[in-house]
Amino acid sequence: MEFQLDSFSFGLMIWQIILFVTLFFWLFCVIDVLRNSFNGNDKLVWVLVLLFVPILGPLLYFFIGKKKNYD
Repeated sequence: MEFQLDSFSFGLMIWQIILFVTLFFWLFCVIDVLRNSFNGNDKLVWVLVLLFVPILGPLLYFFIGKKKNYD
């Protein structure tokens, strides 16, 4: 069985780049939450937000949560 790539799908490549960037940003936010200290149960809340809201959660953490972490 021979596989040959006849046409290049530029749209597929764009979606793969968006997926990779989103995954990298999500992983960065999870690691940042786990490394920093927060008051009370804030760390648990941010981890749950990142796990259950995978696209909006990292954006919320980046704009709201990073300002509230306490090193």
